[in-house]
Amino acid sequence: MRAFVRNCAALTVAAAIIIPLIVQAQTASTSASTIQKQIDDNNAQISTLNNEIAQYQTQLNAVSSKKQTLQNTLTQLNLSIKKLTASISVTKNQINSTQLQIQQLSEGIAGKQSSIKIDEGGLSESLRALSEAEAVPLVAQVLNSDNVATAWQDVDATQTLQGAVNGRIATLAAEKQSLTDTKSAKEDKVAQLLKQQKMLTAQQGSLNATKNAQNELLAQTKNQEANFQAIISQKKSQEASLEAALIDLKSQYNQAVNPSEITPAGQGILQWPIFGTIRITQYFGNTPFAQTHAALYSGNGHDGLDIAAPIGTPVHAALTGTILATGNTDAIRGCYSFGKWVMIKHNNGINTMYAHLSQINVSAGQAVGTGDVIGYSGETGYATGPHLHFGVYVSSVTQIITLGQATKGSAPCSRAVMPVPPVSGYLNPLNYLPATTFIDNSQ
Repeated sequence: MRAFVRNCAALTVAAAIIIPLIVQAQTASTSASTIQKQIDDNNAQISTLNNEIAQYQTQLNAVSSKKQTLQNTLTQLNLSIKKLTASISVTKNQINSTQLQIQQLSEGIAGKQSSIKIDEGGLSESLRALSEAEAVPLVAQVLNSDNVATAWQDVDATQTLQGAVNGRIATLAAEKQSLTDTKSAKEDKVAQLLKQQKMLTAQQGSLNATKNAQNELLAQTKNQEANFQAIISQKKSQEASLEAALIDLKSQYNQAVNPSEITPAGQGILQWPIFGTIRITQYFGNTPFAQTHAALYSGNGHDGLDIAAPIGTPVHAALTGTILATGNTDAIRGCYSFGKWVMIKHNNGINTMYAHLSQINVSAGQAVGTGDVIGYSGETGYATGPHLHFGVYVSSVTQIITLGQATKGSAPCSRAVMPVPPVSGYLNPLNYLPATTFIDNSQ
């Protein structure tokens, strides 16, 4: 009877060790190979699309260096649309790959859980059998045996059985740790998937904004080069009179800026509103361009930071805050100023301004977080090239006004609404942005 119990226990342990491995291997092999092939196919498509994107960018760089004409502008927009479409396809493939990897991990988790469950059942039976085998004291085993050699064989068998069970317990513990690690990896993949889906939404918004800008350009110019050049000429001539009117208005505001009401300058208080490579086309203050065009700026310099950005580039909130106001000076015929603009009020005594947008994605009173997409860059208002005008204002002295308060209804922009502080209410954005390496294309 003693030998029979011992043999049963040994068989139970063997089953607990071997059966789960066979089941797990059979289940995993077919599923894993199928999913892996799909992932490989997605990755191949991503590689092809990335090559296309690089080619579109090369063509865009070449066109951007040419003279500003209607045809060149339309060519840039078409190339941007093709590049964005390819980028969207890349992101969709990346999302598919991530979903497949999550499926892989999920199946791996399910397989581990099944294996552990089976192991736990087998170990329970093995421990029960082992307990029965050990219930007989060593002295009794010797007395019940025909000879001492047989008794010691039983002891050795029991010890072997104990070693197998202890080994399987250690293996089970390792599998549980592996399961925990796999679960963490799955959570990371889910976070990655959510990030990719957010990127896809932004890219689709960029595509729509670029298409809308193209349609607006065609509507304004009626596809005629002469009309396009006339608009550029009109923008340049009217900007000087508008800036003069703004300076008159700013001079009327004698409200002093209280330094205690704003956050002291410090790098990293704000985030860059454009992600990726930063290319600055004009700095804040009395830049060489502002000095060369003194009549345009009335000797007060440039009141913001101009960042080059192709039409349809996502524009991000530089800091958590509330949308104070939005506007579109282009809605007033003949008024070329900020174009489509957004102003955010922050809780640290400053406002941030985003102008020349192609599309606005927010509305007054809306709460936004740092990095949220608030719109897309463009070429609206006084802009003879696509860029973002980024300004930082003192909150306490900034007013959202109708320009007619200064122009008395005589200028084309008299009905336009925009934010205006006194001259001392403008702050240098670079004093608040993170230190970074950027390309200097300033004039």
